Amino acid sequence: MILNRAFFGQDTNTVSTHLIGKLLCFRNFKGIITETESYIGSDDPACHAARGMTPRTKIMFGSAGFSYVYFIYGKYYCLNIVTEALNFPAATLIRGIQLIHPPYTYLNGPGKLCQFLGIDLSHNAIDVTLSKSLYIKDIGFQLSYKATPRIGISKGLDKMWRYVITDKDGIAAMLPHTT
Repeated sequence: MILNRAFFGQDTNTVSTHLIGKLLCFRNFKGIITETESYIGSDDPACHAARGMTPRTKIMFGSAGFSYVYFIYGKYYCLNIVTEALNFPAATLIRGIQLIHPPYTYLNGPGKLCQFLGIDLSHNAIDVTLSKSLYIKDIGFQLSYKATPRIGISKGLDKMWRYVITDKDGIAAMLPHTT
């Protein structure tokens, strides 16, 4: 089942943790989400929207369930999904996936993930609850994860808002059941 707007409209940390084990589908690629990070509102100094709405962050103030893709370090794109209520800027960063079709590649890191899949700024503001080319499905996987401080940021390091699976190899045992 493709995840709906109500799923993404929940508290960002709930969305981030519940995305672990879901299937990210983009064009012909399918991968189990293995790592996420939460960025929540104006009180989160690491959140792009902490300083208010800009042309870049406008999408974060919109409806939950839309993609927020941005460019960092002059060479990488990152894929986020907008969460929570309208006019409350928050999103979940998709940090890692395990592809389930050959080459069964483990993509750890949001830049590496987008580069491999071919996600760029043209994929910003896609409604992932309605799209046929970028969406997330619940396929019934229950994966164990741990919470850690977020990485790749310089502010808000006290927040334990990075969620990563504890057993990457455990996915392999589940793959024959995935279609």
